[in-house]
Amino acid sequence: MTTSTLPLHGITVLDLSRALAGPYCSALLADLGAEVIKVESSKNGDITRLWPPFEGDHSLYFESTNRNKYSLALDFYSEDGQQVLKRLVGNADVLLENFRPGILPKMGLDPHELRKQFPELVTASITGFGNTGPLRNAAGLDQVAQGMAGLMSITGPDEDHPYRFGVPIIDMTSGIFTALGIVSSLFSRQTTGHGHHVSTSLLESALALAAFQGQRYLSTGELPTAQGNDHASITPYGVFATADTPLIIAVGNEKQWADFCRTIDAQDLLADQRFNTGRSRTQNRVVLKPLLEKRLKQHTASHWLTQIRNAGIPCGPIYDYGQAFADEQVQALQIVQNVTRDDGSTLPLVRGPLSINGSPTEIYKAPPQLGSDTQSTLEQAGFSAAEIQELFDARTVTASEGASDIVSTK
Repeated sequence: MTTSTLPLHGITVLDLSRALAGPYCSALLADLGAEVIKVESSKNGDITRLWPPFEGDHSLYFESTNRNKYSLALDFYSEDGQQVLKRLVGNADVLLENFRPGILPKMGLDPHELRKQFPELVTASITGFGNTGPLRNAAGLDQVAQGMAGLMSITGPDEDHPYRFGVPIIDMTSGIFTALGIVSSLFSRQTTGHGHHVSTSLLESALALAAFQGQRYLSTGELPTAQGNDHASITPYGVFATADTPLIIAVGNEKQWADFCRTIDAQDLLADQRFNTGRSRTQNRVVLKPLLEKRLKQHTASHWLTQIRNAGIPCGPIYDYGQAFADEQVQALQIVQNVTRDDGSTLPLVRGPLSINGSPTEIYKAPPQLGSDTQSTLEQAGFSAAEIQELFDARTVTASEGASDIVSTK
C-alpha cells in the first residue's frame, strides 16, 4: 500500500500541538495518508523531545507518537513567524492545536477568523477542561483529568488506593476523539464546502469513558468502587490463579458459564443456586472465586489457556511488554515496524492500529528531527528561495543539523 491509496491522501494538516493528545491525533491522521506538518518552536521544539526514556539523544517518548510527520521549526511569537503561519494555514486543510484557550488568537490564528478567511479550513482544538466554565483557562494534564472524572476512584485494588492508568490514556483518547471529529468535518466539507471548528478536552474525554460506571451513579445514585482485577458487573471475569501464573478469564453469558464449568470439571457449580444467573454470580463473587481457583490450580496456565480457548471462552495471559511483542499473534499483525532515522540508526515503532483493505497502515517516515523539513515545507507552501533565506537569516525558522535541505545562514 502506498500513501496515494490511503483515505486521507491529499489532506494537509498543520499541526501546532505538542506533548501527547494533539500529536497522537495527528499520528492517526498521518497513518491514514494525511501530510502532517508539525510546526514546532525553534527554541526547544515539542516539549516531549526533552522527556525520557532516551536512546542516545533521541527521546523515545517523542518518537512513539510522531511517526509519518514533517517538522518545521519556527519562532511562533515573532511577527515574521506569525506571517509564515498564516501562509501555511492558507495551504492547509486542517489546523490542529492544543494550547490553552486564548493562546491561538494571540498568535494571530483565531479559529473563527481563520475560517472566515478560509471557509474550507477545519480547525481542531484540545484543551484541559473545555471551552466554558471556571476552569476553561486552567492548565490540565492526563492524570488530573483521570482523577477529576472519577476514573481513578474505580481503578486499583480497593477504594482506599486509587490508581492511575499505566499510560496517559486520556491524552490518547482525546487524540482519538479529535481525529474522529476532524475526519467527520472533512467528510461534511465535501458537500457543504465549509469546515467546522472541532474541539474536545481532557476532562470531557475522561468523562466520556465513564460508560456503565458513570451511568450507574446517574441512574441509581450508587457510587461504583474499585474492583481490583475483577469486572465490576460480570462474574467470573478477571484474573484467576492457576498452578503457576495467573490467567484472565472472561465468562460473558450463560452458555459460556456452562461450558466453563464443564471445561474445568466444576459441573457441581451448575446446580448451585448461588451461581445460576449472571446477577447471582456477581452477588456471590467472593464465594465463587475460591471455588473456581481450587479447580484451576490443578493445572498450569498454559494447559488452561488451550482448554478454555478451545471451549470458545475468552482467555489470555498477563504479559510484560517483552512477552507481548514476542507473541505469535502480535507478530502476525505486524504491529512493530522498523524505520531508519535521519542519522541512520534503526528505530522499531508500534504502527497505528488500523488496517485498510486488509493491509495494516505503515510507518513510511521516521519521527523527524526538529526542523528537518523546514525548507522543503516552505518551498511547498510557495515561499521563494530569497524569502526562505531571509527567514533563516533572521532565525524566524531553523533546521536540524542533519537536515539535507538546510539553507546556509550568515
